Amino acid sequence: MAELLQGKPVSDEIARNIESRVAALHELGVCPTLALVRVGDRPDDVAYERAVIKQAEALGVRTHQVTLAAGAAEDQVVRFIKAINADVDIHGCLLFRPLPPHLDEERVCNALAATKDVDGITSASLARVFIGSGLGFPPSTADACLKVLDYYGVPLEGARVVVVGRSLVVGRPLAMMLLARHATVTLCHSRTSDVAAVTREADVAVFASGRPKHFGAEYVRPGQVIVDVGINFDAAGVMCGDVDDAAVEPIVRAITPVPGGVGTVTTAMTLLHTVEAAEVAAREQMDIAIERLM
Repeated sequence: MAELLQGKPVSDEIARNIESRVAALHELGVCPTLALVRVGDRPDDVAYERAVIKQAEALGVRTHQVTLAAGAAEDQVVRFIKAINADVDIHGCLLFRPLPPHLDEERVCNALAATKDVDGITSASLARVFIGSGLGFPPSTADACLKVLDYYGVPLEGARVVVVGRSLVVGRPLAMMLLARHATVTLCHSRTSDVAAVTREADVAVFASGRPKHFGAEYVRPGQVIVDVGINFDAAGVMCGDVDDAAVEPIVRAITPVPGGVGTVTTAMTLLHTVEAAEVAAREQMDIAIERLM
């Protein structure tokens, strides 16, 4: 039976890192602050918002909630985003997506300053992922995948890694981040022929296509490490991943569970990015103060 790569030990380690850095920031009079912008009342957004607030409070990160009606005008949403950009006491912003269909998601996302984009939603942040330099942070879920693999000592340099799913939330940025770690990466998608044949060749296979329990025994082989990024619900309303755990676990070496895997680490990564943004802002303020004294 496969080893379960649980997310909680990973998020606990990140939390300890956050706590020590938050304490140092508090000594400088800086309280890391994350703005949460939600348009509408989607139950999954509301549940995630509560989880973020709970974890942030436990770690000393302040949250600032902005909740707009589902029918809010695009210009109104953009104004709130720009107000967050201008607020020096807010260091990061998490915008819940997908946005209502009447909003231009690209325009709204790119209204956010890259320096406060702690979930990799702006073009500037994604450019940093793809070219290796610039402002912003990678998408938290993609970053969480790497944190899990690192925590459990899964080697990436020289490894054959297959990522199934080409979204800008996980698939494409994660592929670039894996390439930066010197993995040999194949990116599969809905038009890839014989996906199972491709994934069976991998040392590490990441499934992030949003298809509940779609990937079964024919997609894996003994010795593999499987990262299941899917957050879905089956016909009975039970949370499940993209991978059919019952079919896959007896075959592979290790797998992330759903729930309790990558999703557990994603929130911690968003908060870590917020703390890093606060540290950058604090250093900049110190530099300005020093210049004024000279």
